[in-house]
This record gives sequence, C-alpha cells and structure tokens, in this order.
Amino acid sequence: MQLVPVIDLLRGQVVRGIQGRRESYRPIVSALCGTAEPLAVARVLCEHCASDTLYVADLDSLQGAPAQTVLLGRLLKAMPRLTLWLDAGFADAEAAARLLAALDPAAAVRVLPVFASESLRSPAALATCFNDPALLSLDRRDGQRLDPAGCWERLTLWPERVIVMTLERVGADSGPDLDTLRAVAASARPCTRLIGAGGIRSEADLSEAEAAGADAWLVASALHDLRLSPRRGG
Repeated sequence: MQLVPVIDLLRGQVVRGIQGRRESYRPIVSALCGTAEPLAVARVLCEHCASDTLYVADLDSLQGAPAQTVLLGRLLKAMPRLTLWLDAGFADAEAAARLLAALDPAAAVRVLPVFASESLRSPAALATCFNDPALLSLDRRDGQRLDPAGCWERLTLWPERVIVMTLERVGADSGPDLDTLRAVAASARPCTRLIGAGGIRSEADLSEAEAAGADAWLVASALHDLRLSPRRGG
C-alpha cells in the first residue's frame, strides 16, 4: 500500500484538516514535525512515508483567494525529486493551466492537477480535464456526492488514477469509508487505480483498505499523531 502524505496550506502554514470544514482549520500541532512551516513538514512527511509524491491542498485558492504559487515554487525547488498532486479548487482545465503557467516551467512538469468533483463547474469542463496527466477526486460528505459536473457517473471520462474522498472522515478518527471505496472499485474500469482519502487510524486500517481495492491512501493526521510506522525507501 502506497502512502501519499498530505499537507493543507492556508495563508502560508500547514493546517490540520478536519472533516473538510475549512473555516475551522488551525496550524498543525504535530508530534512528528514540531512545526507548521510547509517545507519542514513536507520533508518530514515524505521521509516518513518514503514518498516522492506529496498531495497539497491550497486552501487559499480553494476559498477564492490567489493561489500560493510562491510557496509551491519553493517546495518544488527545495525538493527536486518531488511530484505534487495539487488540489487548488480547479473549476476547469484552463484554471489548472493558468496556475501551472505561474510556476517555473522546469518545476511545473512535476505538478499533477487534482480535479475535484466538488470544484469542477460542469460536465463540459470535466470532458476536457484529462487530455494531460491529472487525477480526479470523487468527493462526498455525509452520504452526499459533491458533484456539479457529474463526475461519479461519467466513468468513461475517468483518468487512470481516481481519489475516493470522504470528507467527513478526514481527521475525524472514524476509520476509512471502505463501503464507498468498494462500490467505486466494483464499477471502475480494471485499469483504474483507486486512492482512498480520509479516516486512516492505524496499520490495520491500511491493510483493510488495500483488501477493499485501494492502491494508495492519502494520509495526514495518522502521521502527525505517530500512528503509522516509517516506511523504507525502495
């Protein structure tokens, strides 16, 4: 099971995500890192997970403010092997292209946009998102799909990697939503790689998630709370 560490960025700091309620996020208090400074947190999380991939949620951009492109550029420059999976609330492919164009071209090639079903504005926007490498996030909260573009139902438009995001499980110590993951796995094409998000509390949860069909899982709180063992690099 691949672990993909997550940082939520808000006004230049790493904050702790809880149930997708972004108005309540506060700077991270971490037993693993001891700081909320983004580069320090990114280094420690990636080392702990033996990961060259980092999921970044730019909460400034997600809430309508300018994207934190200077900070993203610093991360990419300081960690030259790093690939970013970036969720910045992209409404369409053009929005992602504009953000990538604001980064140094040599670094921008290491950024994969995450097109989230809660953010995509329409079915027409969805249809143009995956001409270039990117990920889709299927978002839901409290049993409801967050999906103005109809992403959940348009399986033929899905890219190779699809995130299954249950927002009320994020940072809530309530376990992963394996029922939803299994349902998506049952309908997805065989080539689809599923990445779970939200709820991981322990190594046992990871084992159950893998058995349910997850190829990887996005993790944050369980790392900061020292619930997951360090991984060894390949």
